[in-house]
Amino acid sequence: MYSGQTVFSQIMGYLPKRRFDGLVKKYKGNHRTRKFSCWDQFLCMSFAQLTYRNSIRDVEACLQAQRKKLYHMGIKGNPSKNNISEANQNRDWRIYAEFAQILIAQARELYHDDNSFSIELDNTVYALDASTIDLCLSLFPWAKFKQTKGAVKLHTLLDIRGSIPTYIAITDGTVHDVNILDELYYEPGSFYVMDRGYIDFKRLYRIHESLGYFVIRAKKNLDYRRLYSAKDKDDSEGIRSDQTIRLNGVNTRDDYPEKLRRVRYFDLETDRYFVYLTNNFKVPATVIAELYKNRWKVELFFKWIKQHLRIKSFFGTTFNAVKTQIWIAISVYVTIAIIRKELAVEMSLYRMLQILSISLFERVALYELFNEDSLDVRILHDDGNVQLSFEDIPTAVQNSH
Repeated sequence: MYSGQTVFSQIMGYLPKRRFDGLVKKYKGNHRTRKFSCWDQFLCMSFAQLTYRNSIRDVEACLQAQRKKLYHMGIKGNPSKNNISEANQNRDWRIYAEFAQILIAQARELYHDDNSFSIELDNTVYALDASTIDLCLSLFPWAKFKQTKGAVKLHTLLDIRGSIPTYIAITDGTVHDVNILDELYYEPGSFYVMDRGYIDFKRLYRIHESLGYFVIRAKKNLDYRRLYSAKDKDDSEGIRSDQTIRLNGVNTRDDYPEKLRRVRYFDLETDRYFVYLTNNFKVPATVIAELYKNRWKVELFFKWIKQHLRIKSFFGTTFNAVKTQIWIAISVYVTIAIIRKELAVEMSLYRMLQILSISLFERVALYELFNEDSLDVRILHDDGNVQLSFEDIPTAVQNSH
């Protein structure tokens, strides 16, 4: 029988603790702190994410019930409601934001050759999108969105290979999605796939000047003139036209003075027409259409973290507390993705999180915990009444994550 570390300790063992300590020192996170360090805060909040806790009081009750095991989990301070709440409110959120970026860089290396990306393309492909998290304006007065509604926006640049976020920005709801294009560093030769909400030809031209490529849906009122059409388009693949164009608009032709490629595509599955704009004239038109189809992965990422991580109900109401919780949630997501790759686990992140949620205090080796052959776990619905085995989970849900 395995008699080593708890499952929670093994998970935290994958984190680069020295890098975390360096960030704490950089932002003076433990200044005038004696009993509850930034690391204690991170562990408690990670525990809340992994076990689907709904409040700080809930976290306190669970951890205090296992008081004898806290030291072996790495929690040396007192995980009281007041300590966790005060830490979330006052410890600099940038500690956890930069730590998440360190984990993201580590995960990207592991998923660099991920074979889930079906398009034969050597270039790196990113999907850019934003998701709104609704908040109560009376409780979060800083989160401006609409006159009677508050919200924060999660702007994410997702590496399609492995579905790993490479850039994340958290803003209030009033910040328009297209403004995030000013914050990005564009890699030469990489593709950036976006919806039409990001159309701003001056900003798109910056991608072109940076030797990057973009694929974006065109708006219906696009003013352009056709220069010529490709003769080798394949109607059987859904490509209805492949044109080289120039913009006609008074402002747009100055904002984007170069030629553009316009691909019109008919999707048999949805019985809809789509029109894409790109500055890449080399890859086949079918690849342009397939690249845009893969944009759904960033939407799936938002859906996944909203369903399985605690970023819809927050433990604190300050700007610092909200950002801290979101960044720690992202760190947990990326950590599990790293473990999945390091241990060559075949199951989905969804199933891994479900298993971990009821196993954190167990003394079982992680590689055994995720062994399908010896797995005998029952999963509870959120309502606590209905029991499901893994076989009951729809295959489409498992495969989508």
